[in-house]
Amino acid sequence: MKARISMLNEASNIYGQQAGPWISRAEKSRLYKNAVIVLPDGLIKGSLQVDNGLIKDVSAGAVLAPGEDFEGDYVWPGFVELHTDNLEKHIMPRQGTFWPFPEAALEIHDAQLAAAGITTVLDSVCVGEPGQKERRAILKLSLEALAKAPLNPALRVDHLIHLRCELPAPEMAELFEGLAELEPVRLLSLMDHSPGQRQWRDIDYYLQYYAKSDLSPDKLKSEVEELLKKREKHASLNLEIALKYARDRSIPIASHDDTLPEHVQEAVDRKLQISEFPTTMEAARAARVSGLLVVMGAPNLIRGGSHSGNVSALEVAAAGCLDILSSDYVPAGLLSAAWILHEKLDWPIEKAAASISLKPAQAVDLNDRGQLAPGRLADFVRVGFNRGRPFVKEVFAKGRRVF
Repeated sequence: MKARISMLNEASNIYGQQAGPWISRAEKSRLYKNAVIVLPDGLIKGSLQVDNGLIKDVSAGAVLAPGEDFEGDYVWPGFVELHTDNLEKHIMPRQGTFWPFPEAALEIHDAQLAAAGITTVLDSVCVGEPGQKERRAILKLSLEALAKAPLNPALRVDHLIHLRCELPAPEMAELFEGLAELEPVRLLSLMDHSPGQRQWRDIDYYLQYYAKSDLSPDKLKSEVEELLKKREKHASLNLEIALKYARDRSIPIASHDDTLPEHVQEAVDRKLQISEFPTTMEAARAARVSGLLVVMGAPNLIRGGSHSGNVSALEVAAAGCLDILSSDYVPAGLLSAAWILHEKLDWPIEKAAASISLKPAQAVDLNDRGQLAPGRLADFVRVGFNRGRPFVKEVFAKGRRVF
């Protein structure tokens, strides 16, 4: 593990400088015209000029200069994803089966992100095992692939890291020792998937949910007792380790699965900035009142509800409590979810777009992207429509077409 972290540190020293041909060989100067450009404060019909991977100019009106005609399509800022474990699906494509080429797994994951319009991703890697023994191997292989990401010529988008800290996990402290010098970390979240806590506050519901596993009822109850013992022994110490790690490096911290106002108050007391996936409207409202940024899942919003019985993301948005959308486990969900906010809740397009670009970028201090403005990275998405449904037509990262 430490050898791989050392490799990641070496690569991170040049992070963003030599990230492979897809995003380093930016066109010197390009003009994209006849587009509906989504700006932070509204829409304009005009053109976008790119130079050396940066946006040079955004102008309203027609231009006579030669350039690529976008034929009236929309141009959205590149999407910024804060929390996706999609990489895990490629590291472990079937339960207990690991792909022997982690770099190839990352490349396919990366291609899916680019096709979905995501130009910056915080790959969430789980530090600790929430009841799944495979997590440690997934972490090891994920970091092995991410170590080489800055110099991988096959990658199209920017890959940063989100550490998901499973506080009751006995091995979390040990794993953190190896992660001490990890550089491209942009977010840390505090998780507790123990039965009786947060999303699983109803232990009977937990037992019902996992009854479909191969465990007998008696074995499942025994496992619950063991998980509760681990939480009692390790959660408090691991919390202090995670908080110190983030504060020493000025990394934003998120709470996860806030369920009660008390959980939100804990986040406030710990000076956290983000509430990821609150499970109840009560918690979402408390987070809004407390000034925490609220992240909800795009799949929840698109499907019309949570797959695990939590509060509807659309309901949270309708109550004025939603700031950021995350694709979570479906990379292609961001554009569709943002459009639903526009269509069903009458959000202006620029506000809907900000929930998947500007707001998440600001949340993790990525102030060089997230909006279409001079001096920002030329990360943008050409959006077309098929029978009223938006789709990703082309994607540009640092001025170069990557999809």
